[in-house]
Amino acid sequence: MIAHVHDNNINYIKTKTGLLSWFVTKDHKRINMMFLISVLIFFITGGIYALLFRLELWTPGTHPLITPDTYNHYFTMHGVIMVFLVVVPGIPSALGNFVLPIQVGAKDLALPKINLTSLYLYWIGGILAIVSLIAGNADSGWTFYAPYSISKNPAVLWMLTAAFFLGFSSILTGLNFIVTVHKMRAPGMTWFRLPLFVWALYATAIMQIFATPVLAITLLLLLIENFFHIGIFDPAMGGDPVLMQHFFWFYSHPAVYIIVVPAFGITSEIIAAFSKKEIFGYKFVAFSSIGITLIGFLVWGHHMFVSGQSEVANTVFSFLTFFTAIPSAIKVFNWTATLYKGSISLQTPMLYGLQILFNFTIGGLTGIILSILSLDVHLHDTYFVVSHFHYVAFGTTIIAFIAGIHYWWPKMTGKMYNEVWGRIASVIVFFGFNITFFPQLIMGSQGSPRRYYHYLPQYQIYHQISTVGVVILALGLVIALVNLLISLRMGATAPQNPWGAHTLEWEAAESPPVLFNFKETPIVTHGPYAFATEKT
Repeated sequence: MIAHVHDNNINYIKTKTGLLSWFVTKDHKRINMMFLISVLIFFITGGIYALLFRLELWTPGTHPLITPDTYNHYFTMHGVIMVFLVVVPGIPSALGNFVLPIQVGAKDLALPKINLTSLYLYWIGGILAIVSLIAGNADSGWTFYAPYSISKNPAVLWMLTAAFFLGFSSILTGLNFIVTVHKMRAPGMTWFRLPLFVWALYATAIMQIFATPVLAITLLLLLIENFFHIGIFDPAMGGDPVLMQHFFWFYSHPAVYIIVVPAFGITSEIIAAFSKKEIFGYKFVAFSSIGITLIGFLVWGHHMFVSGQSEVANTVFSFLTFFTAIPSAIKVFNWTATLYKGSISLQTPMLYGLQILFNFTIGGLTGIILSILSLDVHLHDTYFVVSHFHYVAFGTTIIAFIAGIHYWWPKMTGKMYNEVWGRIASVIVFFGFNITFFPQLIMGSQGSPRRYYHYLPQYQIYHQISTVGVVILALGLVIALVNLLISLRMGATAPQNPWGAHTLEWEAAESPPVLFNFKETPIVTHGPYAFATEKT
Protein backbone atom coordinates (compact mmCIF):
# COMPACT_ATOMS: atom_id res chain seq x y z
CA MET A 1 0.00 0.00 0.00
CA ILE A 2 1.14 3.54 -0.75
CA ALA A 3 -0.33 6.41 1.20
CA HIS A 4 -0.29 9.60 -0.88
CA VAL A 5 -0.07 12.88 0.97
CA HIS A 6 0.39 16.08 -0.97
CA ASP A 7 0.65 18.54 1.94
CA ASN A 8 3.75 20.59 1.24
CA ASN A 9 4.18 21.20 4.97
CA ILE A 10 5.31 17.57 5.46
CA ASN A 11 8.93 16.64 4.87
CA TYR A 12 9.87 14.48 1.90
CA ILE A 13 10.50 11.37 4.01
CA LYS A 14 6.97 11.28 5.42
CA THR A 15 5.08 12.60 2.39
CA LYS A 16 4.42 9.10 1.06
CA THR A 17 4.73 5.85 2.96
CA GLY A 18 5.46 2.33 1.78
CA LEU A 19 8.55 0.83 0.18
CA LEU A 20 7.05 0.93 -3.31
CA SER A 21 6.61 4.70 -3.00
CA TRP A 22 10.40 4.98 -2.93
CA PHE A 23 10.96 2.78 -5.97
CA VAL A 24 8.52 4.74 -8.15
CA THR A 25 9.25 8.20 -6.75
CA LYS A 26 10.22 11.11 -8.94
CA ASP A 27 11.34 13.24 -6.00
CA HIS A 28 15.04 14.03 -6.44
CA LYS A 29 15.63 13.83 -2.68
CA ARG A 30 14.36 10.26 -2.38
CA ILE A 31 16.23 9.22 -5.52
CA ASN A 32 19.37 10.74 -4.00
CA MET A 33 18.96 8.73 -0.80
CA MET A 34 18.57 5.49 -2.76
CA PHE A 35 21.69 6.39 -4.74
CA LEU A 36 23.50 7.12 -1.47
CA ILE A 37 22.62 3.75 0.06
CA SER A 38 23.62 1.95 -3.15
CA VAL A 39 26.95 3.77 -3.48
CA LEU A 40 27.82 3.08 0.15
CA ILE A 41 27.07 -0.64 -0.30
CA PHE A 42 29.39 -0.83 -3.31
CA PHE A 43 32.00 1.26 -1.49
CA ILE A 44 32.06 -1.30 1.31
CA THR A 45 32.27 -4.11 -1.26
CA GLY A 46 35.15 -2.50 -3.13
CA GLY A 47 36.91 -1.79 0.15
CA ILE A 48 36.70 -5.44 1.17
CA TYR A 49 38.43 -6.43 -2.09
CA ALA A 50 41.17 -3.88 -1.36
CA LEU A 51 41.66 -5.28 2.12
CA LEU A 52 41.88 -8.85 0.77
CA PHE A 53 44.60 -8.21 -1.79
CA ARG A 54 46.52 -5.95 0.60
CA LEU A 55 46.58 -8.82 3.11
CA GLU A 56 47.96 -11.06 0.35
CA LEU A 57 50.77 -8.55 -0.17
CA TRP A 58 51.85 -8.72 3.48
CA THR A 59 54.65 -11.08 2.44
CA PRO A 60 56.22 -11.84 -0.95
CA GLY A 61 55.79 -15.26 -2.55
CA THR A 62 52.82 -17.50 -3.20
CA HIS A 63 49.90 -18.03 -0.85
CA PRO A 64 47.62 -21.07 -0.71
CA LEU A 65 44.42 -19.08 -0.12
CA ILE A 66 44.93 -16.43 -2.81
CA THR A 67 46.28 -17.67 -6.13
CA PRO A 68 47.64 -15.35 -8.82
CA ASP A 69 44.35 -15.61 -10.74
CA THR A 70 42.36 -14.79 -7.61
CA TYR A 71 44.66 -11.84 -6.91
CA ASN A 72 44.06 -10.48 -10.44
CA HIS A 73 40.32 -10.91 -9.87
CA TYR A 74 40.45 -9.02 -6.57
CA PHE A 75 42.25 -5.93 -7.90
CA THR A 76 40.07 -5.93 -11.05
CA MET A 77 36.86 -6.00 -9.01
CA HIS A 78 38.22 -3.40 -6.60
CA GLY A 79 39.06 -1.07 -9.48
CA VAL A 80 35.85 -1.55 -11.45
CA ILE A 81 33.57 -1.21 -8.42
CA MET A 82 35.36 1.80 -7.00
CA VAL A 83 35.64 3.67 -10.30
CA PHE A 84 32.36 2.91 -12.08
CA LEU A 85 30.07 2.30 -9.09
CA VAL A 86 31.49 4.64 -6.44
CA VAL A 87 33.74 7.59 -7.35
CA VAL A 88 32.24 8.46 -10.78
CA PRO A 89 28.56 8.45 -9.72
CA GLY A 90 29.12 9.08 -6.00
CA ILE A 91 29.07 12.84 -5.51
CA PRO A 92 26.85 13.84 -8.48
CA SER A 93 24.22 11.13 -7.98
CA ALA A 94 24.32 10.59 -4.20
CA LEU A 95 24.79 14.21 -3.06
CA GLY A 96 24.29 16.47 -6.08
CA ASN A 97 20.89 14.94 -6.76
CA PHE A 98 19.72 16.20 -3.38
CA VAL A 99 21.55 19.49 -3.14
CA LEU A 100 21.67 21.01 -6.64
CA PRO A 101 17.91 21.68 -7.13
CA ILE A 102 17.64 23.24 -3.67
CA GLN A 103 20.75 25.37 -4.16
CA VAL A 104 19.34 26.86 -7.36
CA GLY A 105 15.89 27.32 -5.80
CA ALA A 106 14.06 24.68 -7.88
CA LYS A 107 11.25 22.37 -6.76
CA ASP A 108 12.93 19.36 -8.38
CA LEU A 109 15.30 18.45 -11.16
CA ALA A 110 14.05 19.46 -14.59
CA LEU A 111 13.62 15.84 -15.78
CA PRO A 112 12.42 13.77 -12.81
CA LYS A 113 11.55 10.65 -14.83
CA ILE A 114 14.99 10.73 -16.44
CA ASN A 115 16.43 11.01 -12.94
CA LEU A 116 14.63 7.84 -11.83
CA THR A 117 15.76 6.11 -15.04
CA SER A 118 19.38 6.94 -14.21
CA LEU A 119 18.93 5.21 -10.85
CA TYR A 120 17.47 2.10 -12.53
CA LEU A 121 20.37 1.99 -14.99
CA TYR A 122 22.79 2.27 -12.07
CA TRP A 123 21.08 -0.66 -10.36
CA ILE A 124 21.19 -2.71 -13.58
CA GLY A 125 24.91 -2.01 -13.86
CA GLY A 126 25.41 -2.98 -10.23
CA ILE A 127 23.47 -6.23 -10.67
CA LEU A 128 25.52 -7.12 -13.76
CA ALA A 129 28.71 -6.45 -11.79
CA ILE A 130 27.48 -8.90 -9.15
CA VAL A 131 26.67 -11.42 -11.90
CA SER A 132 30.29 -11.16 -13.05
CA LEU A 133 31.35 -12.36 -9.60
CA ILE A 134 29.30 -15.52 -10.10
CA ALA A 135 30.47 -16.00 -13.71
CA GLY A 136 34.13 -16.37 -12.76
CA ASN A 137 37.30 -14.36 -12.26
CA ALA A 138 37.29 -10.98 -13.98
CA ASP A 139 41.01 -10.42 -14.52
CA SER A 140 41.35 -7.67 -17.15
CA GLY A 141 41.99 -4.81 -14.73
CA TRP A 142 39.55 -1.91 -14.50
CA THR A 143 40.93 -0.42 -17.75
CA PHE A 144 39.72 -3.41 -19.84
CA TYR A 145 42.85 -3.29 -22.00
CA ALA A 146 42.95 -5.53 -25.05
CA PRO A 147 43.88 -8.34 -25.40
CA TYR A 148 42.95 -9.11 -21.75
CA SER A 149 39.33 -8.07 -22.35
CA ILE A 150 38.89 -10.02 -25.63
CA SER A 151 39.49 -13.48 -24.16
CA LYS A 152 35.75 -14.35 -23.99
CA ASN A 153 36.04 -14.65 -20.20
CA PRO A 154 32.35 -14.62 -19.10
CA ALA A 155 33.14 -12.56 -16.02
CA VAL A 156 34.85 -9.88 -18.13
CA LEU A 157 31.94 -9.83 -20.59
CA TRP A 158 29.44 -9.28 -17.78
CA MET A 159 31.65 -6.53 -16.36
CA LEU A 160 31.89 -4.80 -19.75
CA THR A 161 28.10 -4.86 -20.00
CA ALA A 162 27.79 -3.48 -16.45
CA ALA A 163 30.09 -0.55 -17.27
CA PHE A 164 28.06 0.10 -20.45
CA PHE A 165 24.84 0.59 -18.46
CA LEU A 166 26.60 2.64 -15.80
CA GLY A 167 27.84 5.00 -18.50
CA PHE A 168 24.29 5.77 -19.62
CA SER A 169 23.27 6.41 -16.01
CA SER A 170 26.06 8.99 -15.82
CA ILE A 171 24.98 10.65 -19.08
CA LEU A 172 21.37 11.03 -17.93
CA THR A 173 22.45 12.56 -14.61
CA GLY A 174 24.64 15.10 -16.41
CA LEU A 175 21.87 16.00 -18.84
CA ASN A 176 19.46 16.59 -15.96
CA PHE A 177 21.86 18.87 -14.13
CA ILE A 178 22.54 21.04 -17.19
CA VAL A 179 18.85 21.50 -18.01
CA THR A 180 18.06 22.27 -14.36
CA VAL A 181 20.77 24.92 -14.04
CA HIS A 182 19.68 26.60 -17.27
CA LYS A 183 15.92 26.43 -16.84
CA MET A 184 14.96 26.00 -13.17
CA ARG A 185 16.84 28.71 -11.27
CA ALA A 186 14.83 30.76 -8.78
CA PRO A 187 14.09 34.44 -9.41
CA GLY A 188 17.26 36.44 -8.84
CA MET A 189 19.56 33.39 -9.08
CA THR A 190 21.99 34.73 -11.65
CA TRP A 191 24.99 32.75 -12.85
CA PHE A 192 27.32 34.52 -10.45
CA ARG A 193 25.00 33.88 -7.53
CA LEU A 194 25.22 30.14 -8.07
CA PRO A 195 27.00 28.23 -5.29
CA LEU A 196 30.38 26.83 -6.31
CA PHE A 197 29.07 23.29 -5.82
CA VAL A 198 26.57 23.98 -8.61
CA TRP A 199 29.35 25.33 -10.83
CA ALA A 200 31.34 22.16 -10.17
CA LEU A 201 28.41 19.87 -10.96
CA TYR A 202 27.65 21.87 -14.11
CA ALA A 203 31.24 21.47 -15.34
CA THR A 204 31.11 17.77 -14.46
CA ALA A 205 27.87 17.34 -16.39
CA ILE A 206 29.51 18.71 -19.54
CA MET A 207 32.20 16.05 -19.25
CA GLN A 208 29.64 13.32 -18.53
CA ILE A 209 27.67 14.15 -21.67
CA PHE A 210 30.59 14.55 -24.09
CA ALA A 211 33.11 11.99 -22.79
CA THR A 212 30.97 9.06 -21.60
CA PRO A 213 29.56 8.16 -25.06
CA VAL A 214 33.15 7.42 -26.14
CA LEU A 215 33.42 4.89 -23.33
CA ALA A 216 30.09 3.37 -24.30
CA ILE A 217 31.20 2.96 -27.92
CA THR A 218 34.53 1.46 -26.80
CA LEU A 219 32.84 -1.08 -24.53
CA LEU A 220 30.41 -1.96 -27.31
CA LEU A 221 33.31 -2.53 -29.72
CA LEU A 222 34.99 -4.77 -27.15
CA LEU A 223 31.82 -6.85 -26.85
CA ILE A 224 31.56 -7.08 -30.66
CA GLU A 225 35.22 -8.13 -30.80
CA ASN A 226 34.58 -10.87 -28.25
CA PHE A 227 31.62 -12.36 -30.07
CA PHE A 228 32.45 -11.82 -33.74
CA HIS A 229 36.29 -11.66 -33.87
CA ILE A 230 36.46 -9.01 -36.58
CA GLY A 231 39.88 -7.65 -35.64
CA ILE A 232 39.16 -4.25 -34.14
CA PHE A 233 41.56 -4.49 -31.20
CA ASP A 234 42.91 -8.06 -31.50
CA PRO A 235 46.51 -7.89 -32.83
CA ALA A 236 46.29 -11.55 -33.88
CA MET A 237 43.65 -10.53 -36.43
CA GLY A 238 45.21 -7.26 -37.55
CA GLY A 239 43.54 -5.15 -34.89
CA ASP A 240 45.22 -2.40 -32.89
CA PRO A 241 45.15 -2.70 -29.07
CA VAL A 242 46.69 0.78 -28.77
CA LEU A 243 43.61 2.20 -30.53
CA MET A 244 41.55 0.81 -27.68
CA GLN A 245 43.80 2.67 -25.23
CA HIS A 246 43.24 5.93 -27.11
CA PHE A 247 39.47 5.44 -26.98
CA PHE A 248 39.53 4.44 -23.32
CA TRP A 249 41.69 7.30 -22.11
CA PHE A 250 39.83 9.88 -24.20
CA TYR A 251 36.99 9.10 -21.79
CA SER A 252 38.96 8.15 -18.72
CA HIS A 253 41.05 11.26 -18.39
CA PRO A 254 37.98 13.51 -18.38
CA ALA A 255 36.60 10.86 -16.01
CA VAL A 256 39.36 11.78 -13.58
CA TYR A 257 37.86 15.26 -13.52
CA ILE A 258 34.32 13.85 -13.43
CA ILE A 259 35.58 12.25 -10.23
CA VAL A 260 37.43 15.21 -8.68
CA VAL A 261 35.66 18.42 -9.83
CA PRO A 262 32.52 17.73 -7.73
CA ALA A 263 34.88 17.18 -4.79
CA PHE A 264 36.26 20.66 -5.40
CA GLY A 265 32.71 22.01 -5.21
CA ILE A 266 32.09 20.38 -1.84
CA THR A 267 35.41 21.71 -0.55
CA SER A 268 34.44 25.25 -1.54
CA GLU A 269 31.11 24.97 0.29
CA ILE A 270 32.67 23.61 3.46
CA ILE A 271 35.60 26.03 3.63
CA ALA A 272 33.27 29.02 3.16
CA ALA A 273 30.78 27.78 5.75
CA PHE A 274 33.31 26.91 8.47
CA SER A 275 35.58 29.90 7.85
CA LYS A 276 32.62 32.27 7.97
CA LYS A 277 33.97 34.02 4.90
CA GLU A 278 33.11 34.50 1.27
CA ILE A 279 35.26 32.33 -0.98
CA PHE A 280 38.30 34.35 -2.06
CA GLY A 281 38.11 34.97 -5.82
CA TYR A 282 34.66 33.43 -6.36
CA LYS A 283 34.68 33.95 -10.14
CA PHE A 284 38.17 32.51 -10.51
CA VAL A 285 37.14 29.37 -8.62
CA ALA A 286 33.94 29.07 -10.70
CA PHE A 287 35.73 29.48 -14.04
CA SER A 288 38.54 27.17 -12.97
CA SER A 289 35.99 24.33 -12.94
CA ILE A 290 35.13 25.13 -16.56
CA GLY A 291 38.84 25.44 -17.38
CA ILE A 292 39.56 21.98 -15.99
CA THR A 293 36.69 20.65 -18.10
CA LEU A 294 38.08 22.08 -21.34
CA ILE A 295 41.70 21.06 -20.72
CA GLY A 296 40.64 17.61 -19.57
CA PHE A 297 39.63 16.65 -23.10
CA LEU A 298 43.07 17.46 -24.52
CA VAL A 299 45.52 15.48 -22.40
CA TRP A 300 44.50 11.80 -22.58
CA GLY A 301 47.75 10.86 -24.34
CA HIS A 302 49.84 11.36 -21.20
CA HIS A 303 48.62 7.93 -20.10
CA MET A 304 50.35 6.48 -23.16
CA PHE A 305 53.87 7.92 -23.06
CA VAL A 306 55.35 4.39 -23.22
CA SER A 307 52.84 2.96 -25.70
CA GLY A 308 54.88 3.77 -28.80
CA GLN A 309 53.14 6.99 -29.86
CA SER A 310 55.33 9.52 -31.64
CA GLU A 311 57.76 11.82 -29.86
CA VAL A 312 55.82 14.82 -31.17
CA ALA A 313 52.57 13.51 -29.68
CA ASN A 314 54.31 12.79 -26.38
CA THR A 315 55.73 16.31 -26.27
CA VAL A 316 52.37 17.94 -27.06
CA PHE A 317 50.49 15.88 -24.46
CA SER A 318 53.16 16.57 -21.85
CA PHE A 319 53.03 20.29 -22.57
CA LEU A 320 49.24 20.43 -22.39
CA THR A 321 49.14 18.40 -19.18
CA PHE A 322 51.08 21.08 -17.33
CA PHE A 323 48.19 23.47 -18.01
CA THR A 324 45.83 21.35 -15.89
CA ALA A 325 47.84 22.46 -12.87
CA ILE A 326 46.75 26.08 -13.35
CA PRO A 327 42.99 25.84 -12.65
CA SER A 328 43.66 23.24 -9.96
CA ALA A 329 46.20 25.51 -8.26
CA ILE A 330 43.72 28.41 -8.43
CA LYS A 331 41.34 26.42 -6.26
CA VAL A 332 43.99 25.43 -3.72
CA PHE A 333 45.39 28.96 -3.39
CA ASN A 334 41.92 30.52 -3.17
CA TRP A 335 40.80 28.04 -0.50
CA THR A 336 43.94 28.85 1.47
CA ALA A 337 43.29 32.57 1.09
CA THR A 338 39.73 32.02 2.32
CA LEU A 339 41.05 30.34 5.46
CA TYR A 340 43.35 33.31 6.14
CA LYS A 341 41.90 35.35 9.05
CA GLY A 342 38.70 33.34 8.91
CA SER A 343 36.62 32.45 11.97
CA ILE A 344 37.48 28.78 11.52
CA SER A 345 35.31 26.18 13.24
CA LEU A 346 36.91 22.73 13.33
CA GLN A 347 33.74 20.69 13.14
CA THR A 348 33.68 17.30 11.43
CA PRO A 349 33.00 18.49 7.83
CA MET A 350 35.78 21.08 8.14
CA LEU A 351 38.29 18.48 9.37
CA TYR A 352 37.62 16.48 6.24
CA GLY A 353 37.83 19.67 4.17
CA LEU A 354 41.31 20.41 5.51
CA GLN A 355 42.31 16.84 4.68
CA ILE A 356 41.34 17.50 1.08
CA LEU A 357 43.68 20.50 0.92
CA PHE A 358 46.56 18.34 2.16
CA ASN A 359 45.81 15.23 0.10
CA PHE A 360 45.04 17.00 -3.16
CA THR A 361 48.25 19.02 -2.93
CA ILE A 362 50.17 15.73 -2.88
CA GLY A 363 47.98 14.23 -5.61
CA GLY A 364 48.39 17.28 -7.82
CA LEU A 365 52.13 17.61 -7.39
CA THR A 366 52.70 13.92 -8.13
CA GLY A 367 50.56 14.38 -11.25
CA ILE A 368 52.96 17.07 -12.46
CA ILE A 369 55.84 14.67 -11.87
CA LEU A 370 54.10 12.05 -14.04
CA SER A 371 53.60 14.66 -16.76
CA ILE A 372 57.36 14.90 -17.28
CA LEU A 373 58.32 12.52 -20.09
CA SER A 374 61.67 11.38 -18.71
CA LEU A 375 60.25 10.69 -15.24
CA ASP A 376 57.12 8.98 -16.50
CA VAL A 377 59.15 6.38 -18.38
CA HIS A 378 60.62 5.30 -15.04
CA LEU A 379 57.46 5.70 -12.95
CA HIS A 380 54.89 4.31 -15.41
CA ASP A 381 53.07 1.21 -14.07
CA THR A 382 54.73 1.50 -10.67
CA TYR A 383 53.18 2.04 -7.25
CA PHE A 384 53.93 5.74 -7.69
CA VAL A 385 51.02 5.88 -10.15
CA VAL A 386 48.80 3.88 -7.77
CA SER A 387 49.54 6.33 -4.97
CA HIS A 388 49.05 9.41 -7.17
CA PHE A 389 45.68 8.14 -8.38
CA HIS A 390 44.49 7.32 -4.87
CA TYR A 391 45.54 10.70 -3.51
CA VAL A 392 43.17 12.15 -6.11
CA ALA A 393 40.40 9.52 -6.22
CA PHE A 394 40.28 8.65 -2.52
CA GLY A 395 42.23 11.34 -0.69
CA THR A 396 40.32 14.06 -2.51
CA THR A 397 37.08 12.61 -3.93
CA ILE A 398 36.09 10.00 -1.35
CA ILE A 399 37.15 12.27 1.50
CA ALA A 400 35.04 15.05 -0.07
CA PHE A 401 32.17 12.58 -0.42
CA ILE A 402 32.43 11.75 3.29
CA ALA A 403 32.74 15.46 4.10
CA GLY A 404 29.65 16.21 2.02
CA ILE A 405 27.65 13.46 3.73
CA HIS A 406 28.52 14.92 7.14
CA TYR A 407 27.85 18.48 5.94
CA TRP A 408 24.43 17.77 4.45
CA TRP A 409 23.44 14.90 6.79
CA PRO A 410 21.33 17.20 9.02
CA LYS A 411 19.58 18.53 5.91
CA MET A 412 19.00 15.09 4.37
CA THR A 413 17.85 13.29 7.54
CA GLY A 414 16.84 15.98 10.02
CA LYS A 415 19.23 14.45 12.57
CA MET A 416 22.54 15.56 14.10
CA TYR A 417 25.32 13.01 14.51
CA ASN A 418 27.69 12.85 17.49
CA GLU A 419 30.31 15.52 16.82
CA VAL A 420 32.99 13.99 19.05
CA TRP A 421 32.89 10.62 17.30
CA GLY A 422 32.74 12.37 13.95
CA ARG A 423 36.00 14.19 14.71
CA ILE A 424 37.66 11.04 16.05
CA ALA A 425 36.73 9.15 12.88
CA SER A 426 38.05 11.94 10.64
CA VAL A 427 41.45 11.93 12.35
CA ILE A 428 41.72 8.13 12.09
CA VAL A 429 40.76 8.29 8.40
CA PHE A 430 43.42 10.93 7.72
CA PHE A 431 46.24 8.94 9.28
CA GLY A 432 45.00 5.62 7.89
CA PHE A 433 44.86 6.96 4.35
CA ASN A 434 48.31 8.54 4.41
CA ILE A 435 49.92 5.55 6.12
CA THR A 436 48.45 3.43 3.31
CA PHE A 437 49.47 5.44 0.28
CA PHE A 438 52.48 7.61 1.12
CA PRO A 439 54.83 4.57 1.36
CA GLN A 440 53.67 3.60 -2.13
CA LEU A 441 55.16 6.83 -3.49
CA ILE A 442 58.50 5.78 -2.08
CA MET A 443 58.52 2.20 -3.35
CA GLY A 444 57.12 3.33 -6.68
CA SER A 445 59.97 5.81 -7.08
CA GLN A 446 62.30 2.86 -6.42
CA GLY A 447 60.73 0.96 -9.32
CA SER A 448 58.24 -1.37 -7.60
CA PRO A 449 55.72 -2.40 -10.29
CA ARG A 450 52.01 -2.33 -9.54
CA ARG A 451 49.58 -5.24 -9.86
CA TYR A 452 52.27 -7.86 -9.19
CA TYR A 453 51.27 -10.89 -7.16
CA HIS A 454 54.89 -11.48 -6.08
CA TYR A 455 57.47 -8.79 -5.31
CA LEU A 456 61.10 -8.41 -4.29
CA PRO A 457 61.81 -8.64 -0.52
CA GLN A 458 63.19 -5.08 -0.50
CA TYR A 459 59.63 -3.76 -0.91
CA GLN A 460 58.12 -5.83 1.91
CA ILE A 461 58.32 -3.11 4.57
CA TYR A 462 56.42 -0.66 2.36
CA HIS A 463 53.69 -3.21 1.63
CA GLN A 464 53.34 -4.02 5.32
CA ILE A 465 53.05 -0.36 6.29
CA SER A 466 50.41 0.08 3.57
CA THR A 467 48.46 -2.91 4.84
CA VAL A 468 48.51 -1.57 8.41
CA GLY A 469 47.29 1.74 7.02
CA VAL A 470 44.36 0.06 5.26
CA VAL A 471 43.24 -1.50 8.55
CA ILE A 472 43.45 1.89 10.32
CA LEU A 473 41.56 3.53 7.44
CA ALA A 474 38.85 0.87 7.57
CA LEU A 475 38.47 1.42 11.32
CA GLY A 476 37.95 5.15 10.83
CA LEU A 477 35.39 4.60 8.07
CA VAL A 478 33.46 2.09 10.19
CA ILE A 479 33.33 4.53 13.11
CA ALA A 480 32.09 7.30 10.80
CA LEU A 481 29.38 5.06 9.29
CA VAL A 482 28.19 3.73 12.66
CA ASN A 483 28.07 7.27 14.04
CA LEU A 484 25.82 8.38 11.17
CA LEU A 485 23.55 5.35 11.44
CA ILE A 486 23.14 5.75 15.21
CA SER A 487 22.12 9.36 14.68
CA LEU A 488 19.07 8.23 12.70
CA ARG A 489 17.55 6.81 15.90
CA MET A 490 19.32 8.67 18.68
CA GLY A 491 20.52 11.90 17.13
CA ALA A 492 19.22 15.30 18.18
CA THR A 493 16.74 17.01 15.87
CA ALA A 494 18.65 19.16 13.39
CA PRO A 495 17.88 22.88 13.21
CA GLN A 496 17.33 24.43 9.80
CA ASN A 497 20.86 25.85 9.60
CA PRO A 498 23.22 24.20 12.12
CA TRP A 499 26.38 25.46 10.39
CA GLY A 500 25.32 29.07 9.86
CA ALA A 501 25.86 28.71 6.10
CA HIS A 502 24.37 31.08 3.51
CA THR A 503 23.33 28.94 0.56
CA LEU A 504 19.66 28.31 -0.16
CA GLU A 505 19.48 24.77 1.21
CA TRP A 506 20.38 26.17 4.63
CA GLU A 507 18.69 29.57 4.52
CA ALA A 508 15.40 28.70 2.82
CA ALA A 509 14.74 24.94 3.21
CA GLU A 510 13.78 23.06 6.35
CA SER A 511 15.69 20.07 7.74
CA PRO A 512 14.64 17.76 6.14
CA PRO A 513 13.04 19.68 3.24
CA VAL A 514 9.37 19.50 2.37
CA LEU A 515 8.16 17.67 -0.74
CA PHE A 516 8.78 20.53 -3.18
CA ASN A 517 11.84 21.80 -1.25
CA PHE A 518 10.40 25.19 -0.24
CA LYS A 519 7.07 26.27 1.20
CA GLU A 520 7.37 29.40 -0.93
CA THR A 521 9.56 29.99 -3.96
CA PRO A 522 12.68 31.81 -2.74
CA ILE A 523 13.73 35.10 -4.27
CA VAL A 524 17.50 35.46 -4.37
CA THR A 525 18.89 38.90 -3.54
CA HIS A 526 22.57 38.19 -2.89
CA GLY A 527 25.35 35.76 -3.68
CA PRO A 528 25.69 32.38 -1.97
CA TYR A 529 28.38 33.44 0.52
CA ALA A 530 27.22 36.51 2.42
CA PHE A 531 29.64 36.37 5.36
CA ALA A 532 31.86 39.22 4.16
CA THR A 533 28.79 41.41 3.59
CA GLU A 534 27.56 40.75 7.11
CA LYS A 535 30.90 41.72 8.65
CA THR A 536 30.93 45.02 6.82
